[in-house]
Amino acid sequence: MNLVATITLFSSVAIIFLIGLLASRTNNTSASFMEDYYLGGRSLGGFVLAMTMTATYGSASSFIGGPGVAYNEGLGWVLLSVIQVSTGYFTLMILGKRFAIVAKKYKAITMVDFLKERYQSKWVVLLSSFSIIVFLFSAMAAQWIGGGRLIESITGLSYHSALLIFVLTVLVYVTFGGFRAVTLTDSIQGTIMLIGTVILLTSIIIAGGGISSIMTDLSTENPNLITPYGADGTLSPQYVSSFWILVGVGVVALPQIVIRAMSYKNTRSFHRALIIGTIVVGIIMLNMHLIGVFARPILPGIEVADTVIPLIALEVLPAWLAGIVLAAPLAAIMSTVDSLLLLVSSTIVKDVYINYIQPHAPRKKVRKLSMTITAILGIIVYLIAIHPPDLIIWLNLYTIGGLEAAFIWPVVMGIYWKRGNKYGAIAAIITGFSSYILFQAFYPEPFGMHAVVSSIGISLIAYVGVSLSLKKV
Repeated sequence: MNLVATITLFSSVAIIFLIGLLASRTNNTSASFMEDYYLGGRSLGGFVLAMTMTATYGSASSFIGGPGVAYNEGLGWVLLSVIQVSTGYFTLMILGKRFAIVAKKYKAITMVDFLKERYQSKWVVLLSSFSIIVFLFSAMAAQWIGGGRLIESITGLSYHSALLIFVLTVLVYVTFGGFRAVTLTDSIQGTIMLIGTVILLTSIIIAGGGISSIMTDLSTENPNLITPYGADGTLSPQYVSSFWILVGVGVVALPQIVIRAMSYKNTRSFHRALIIGTIVVGIIMLNMHLIGVFARPILPGIEVADTVIPLIALEVLPAWLAGIVLAAPLAAIMSTVDSLLLLVSSTIVKDVYINYIQPHAPRKKVRKLSMTITAILGIIVYLIAIHPPDLIIWLNLYTIGGLEAAFIWPVVMGIYWKRGNKYGAIAAIITGFSSYILFQAFYPEPFGMHAVVSSIGISLIAYVGVSLSLKKV
């Protein structure tokens, strides 16, 4: 165990948590528990909104799994990953003010709330809720695994012990803190991530003897590591281009991101978030994946690629600084876990229980049920994460693609196309959901692209075709 790094890591996280929990007990802006617990009272400023989107999207996949794949694949994966710079920009531009206005008009607290009011269909709500729960379980498992791997690498504990520590910490925090605590700590975590990635990348370049020396070492080991095509030449132009959909434009359909577009305070906050979020995501994603590639000559032969970031930090930084810097990926993972837990909890409590089981449930009962469901979900995901895959990024990308295939057209067309109706939405969700699962199982790269592209295309045809065919039934 690296005692100094362990102490500084957990001290940094403890301070962040304390701030968030204190914030969640004060300054409630809404009389509604649901609105405060799941949306923070719709009062986020521009900086906080940008950082909470960045921290939520910058998950274990970006900070643990992504650099791990970059370690194996080389600069080709860096090229693919920087497509994510467009994420915050496209999300806020496409959803933007129009979505926030409509969501407020509908009094929507979740994405499913929006779909329910827009399409006036019980089946849209139930199918949406089912899709969210199915796909987000794998996403949450990826975060649990990432947190466990990071703590394992620093402390020397077994993976299962590290996983248990991570799960217990997050569950206590998010169960009692809710959305307000999550978003405030996200702004702190986003700042740590930004500074931490710059420090770590600079230290690696120095340790490797400069960029030219690192590139020479990579080329000597395998010339493909410094090409756009990956270590074994499998990153085709079609596959890389398809990531413009998967981690770029398509992100507007992710429920955990959509909910942030409901929560900003005013137009000025929206514009500030647009600029800050784009810059921060660009810097973080480029730096983290370069770190994964540049670590290869310094620490060759790492067997579990998901441990690259903590191991290289401990190698090139003083122990106390490594602990602080590693608070960045741990912060990203915790932030995403927080948001996903709240999202699935709100789907069960708000979208199913309150809508169809007990519409007039008292505030006290809703509060207790929300916290209980959040805790139970965390325990279930912990059990799933006990046996992790080698690279968590594939779990995360699977989830992202599935949610996009199911929701992109019901959300986007629901805002911009008045002729879209509940039949089109139902058809889009079913075809997007099912075709994506089938493609992933039997034909994962149709036309050389990620399966999400074909599934989104099929979903669009279903949405438009069925909406026009069944205008009134």
